Amino acid sequence: MAEFGFISGKLEIKFLILYIASRLIQPVPFEVLQDLSMCDGGVDYFDFAECLADLVRTGHLSRDEEGLYAVTEKGRINGAICESGLAYSVRMQADESLAAQNERLKRRALVQAQAEKRPQGGYTVTLSLSDELDSLMKLELLVTREEMAKALQKHFRADAEQIYSQILAVLFDHEGGKKPSDSPEP
Repeated sequence: MAEFGFISGKLEIKFLILYIASRLIQPVPFEVLQDLSMCDGGVDYFDFAECLADLVRTGHLSRDEEGLYAVTEKGRINGAICESGLAYSVRMQADESLAAQNERLKRRALVQAQAEKRPQGGYTVTLSLSDELDSLMKLELLVTREEMAKALQKHFRADAEQIYSQILAVLFDHEGGKKPSDSPEP
C-alpha cells in the first residue's frame, strides 16, 4: 500500500517519470529511474514499474539493448505539456535528486576505465580523464591478471582526480623536489 503523498494515480506517476527522464543528461538504468521517482510517498514500486512499461510501450520512453531508459521526443513534448500538473513540492524534490544524479552521470562520462584482453596474454587497462573541453590524461597499462585490471578500473573511477594530481606531482618532482620552474636558468 502506498504511503500518503501528492501523487495520487498512475497518470501522475507517468507525468513524474517523464519530468525526470526529460531532465536527465544521459540514459539511465531502471534502478536509477526508480530511485529518482520515489520522491513522493504516493509512488510505490509496482505502480512505478507498470507506468514505466506503459511509457515504453507508447513510445514516450525508449529502452536500449543495455537496458537504459531515455525520453523520446514524443515523451519530451507530452511531458512538458503535463508537468505543471505535478505538485510543486514533488517537482522541487525531483529537481534536487536530479541535480545530484546528473553530476554523477557527468563525472562518469568524464572518467573512463576499460580493460581489454591482449592476444599475447594479459590485459591492457586504459584510464582516461577529461574535463568538459578536452582530454586531460590517457594512460594505458599492461597487467597480467583480470583481477588486477578490474581493481585498477575500480580505483581509477573512484579517485581519478586525485590520481591525476599525484601523477602530475610525481612528474614535476625531479632533482630532489625542485620543480622545473625552481631550476636556475642556464
